[in-house]
Amino acid sequence: MTAGGRATDTARRAAELRERIAYHDHRYYVLDDPEISDAEYDELLAELQRIEAEHPELVVPESPTQRVGGAPAASFAPVRHRLPMLSLNNGFAEEDLRAFDRRARERLGREAAAITYMAEPKLDGLAISLFYRDGRLAQAATRGDGETGEDVTGNVRTVRAIPLSLKGAGWPDAFEVRGEVFMRRADFERLNEGLHEAGQRGFMNPRNAAAGSLRQLDPAVTAGRPLSFFAYGPGWVPEDFSLPTRQSAVLDWFADMGIPVCPERSCVRGTEGALAYYREMAERRGELPYDIDGVVFKVDDRADQQRMGFVARAPRWAIAYKFPAEERTTRLLSVDFQVGRTGALTPVARLEPVLVGGVMVSNATLHNMDEVARKDIRIGDRVVVRRAGDVIPEVVGRAGGEREPDTREIVLPDACPECASAIEQEEGKAAVRCTGGLVCPAQRREALRHFVSRKALDIEGFGDKLIEQLVRAGAVSNPAELFSLDAQRLQDFERVGPKSAQNLEEALAQARETTLARFVYALGIREVGEVTARALAGHFGTLEALMQASVEELEAIRDVGPVVARHVSNFFAEPHNREVIDALRRAGVHWPETRPAAERPQPLAGRTYVLTGSLEGMPREEASARLQALGAKVTGSVSGNTTAVIAGENPGSKLAKAEKLGIPVLDAAALEELLHSP
Repeated sequence: MTAGGRATDTARRAAELRERIAYHDHRYYVLDDPEISDAEYDELLAELQRIEAEHPELVVPESPTQRVGGAPAASFAPVRHRLPMLSLNNGFAEEDLRAFDRRARERLGREAAAITYMAEPKLDGLAISLFYRDGRLAQAATRGDGETGEDVTGNVRTVRAIPLSLKGAGWPDAFEVRGEVFMRRADFERLNEGLHEAGQRGFMNPRNAAAGSLRQLDPAVTAGRPLSFFAYGPGWVPEDFSLPTRQSAVLDWFADMGIPVCPERSCVRGTEGALAYYREMAERRGELPYDIDGVVFKVDDRADQQRMGFVARAPRWAIAYKFPAEERTTRLLSVDFQVGRTGALTPVARLEPVLVGGVMVSNATLHNMDEVARKDIRIGDRVVVRRAGDVIPEVVGRAGGEREPDTREIVLPDACPECASAIEQEEGKAAVRCTGGLVCPAQRREALRHFVSRKALDIEGFGDKLIEQLVRAGAVSNPAELFSLDAQRLQDFERVGPKSAQNLEEALAQARETTLARFVYALGIREVGEVTARALAGHFGTLEALMQASVEELEAIRDVGPVVARHVSNFFAEPHNREVIDALRRAGVHWPETRPAAERPQPLAGRTYVLTGSLEGMPREEASARLQALGAKVTGSVSGNTTAVIAGENPGSKLAKAEKLGIPVLDAAALEELLHSP
């Protein structure tokens, strides 16, 4: 082959790699449906980097290799916004939302008609403006004071979620997209872990991490930060270009161009529809992968938006309905140490009671002594307390201002506060553990609480007080012994009458029938949560295959890393744990077993389902697991990529969105038929 032919092949390969990487970025950031692993993605990027290093003439501005950023800047240049980046008026109560809706109907002359609103979560991030010229990212700027922001183009180019060039065609020669840069919770945790390991101070919360990362003078630092982005609306657009007539359609148009938009967005009718959406988001707040601090409602019809206009520095056609505050300042009164099911000692802050996120908080976790030292917290300090959804409240850090002179250091106890056994700390680990094992009542108590919890075997009626009594009386020392209890024995305990005892016995009988994923989660293996337990159960199919798996086999499974693989392997290698598992199975605990994933037919492979509402005769978790076992993907939000929505009673906004997008809706009977697909 001639030199010219080789050069042509190389250029063609570079273009192909850029196209494939852009495709996979779109799958990951816009569709939330990746087709390849991170390692495979990294291989594509590494090959492109090699080609461009050897052939610099092939480098183009929109190449994904150019996301590393340019040289550090001395400061950020000011950018005058073509249209002001306005704030939103806030509402904090149902009355505020109803008043907003009433004013909107009055201004539009539709007092008796319900208005359609575009609803989306209010992300707790940093507002950003993206200016595209000829389909390529030309400039990015922060909100600033609304009139003038800062030029952060070099930093924004490093954010993989933001496309450097747009997909398709039909966009104007130049236009502006506005949205929010944020950091997902899992990415935030990984970032802080890395900073702590490097001896650096971590960020207080994901919003601070996103803002701090985006405003780095060195774009190379930003490139190493896991930032995400969702667009929420248009900015400046040429007067001769016609945008879609509805706000919701504008966001759909953005998605078609490869610009990420929030998958939780939905259209709702009137205040009742808006309130239902608000309540759904409030309920799901803790399970979303990113922080939100409320819900935004915008009049969906853009012509109506123009008619309603603006007031001061906010549009009349939108409102941010905020959730109750999740961070408050209070005083740290004392610190106790609690022993968990794995023996870890956790410092727990006793606080002056304070209302956080609508709940009165008097206790909050301090995680471990490394965190106490890193945050420089002392007894007597004013501290910031955070509560998000169902997450246990935590002390985020010390509040600002000078420290009072009478504060005291937090000191680790010399021995386990429950059983007086020695405590130990593994080298390089933050956790301090009690060495008492099964002689420590706290570890038995916590292991039993976990085993009976809703997401484990869900044994109704076995609350903290009853478990405390069972452990104190020596009636139960491991989960298997729970199933030896009958109604007559249970009546020996406080506040357990004949009827309650019978209900408890029936709850134990029902719990004997479970799923392998629930059983694995219930065992309480270190760092094995629900997602990992489902991955293990789905991959191996049987408990025997899982128990015999090597560390290498475990590491190969998605959602299982080397640390978790060792924990799983070590757990099943321990004879005592195997004895408890054998006793549980002799007690009648069972589940439907399947062949390993590699040997099972996958009739639903390539399909994506969304579950909503209460399904008759089957918990949603079980339906999800069974669909996944047949090769389907189950997601939490409806999009154009959804195969069908499976709706039970009280389905909420997901059903409305499916109907709007023309996505098939299946009932419980259709789900049952689907699960028995040949």
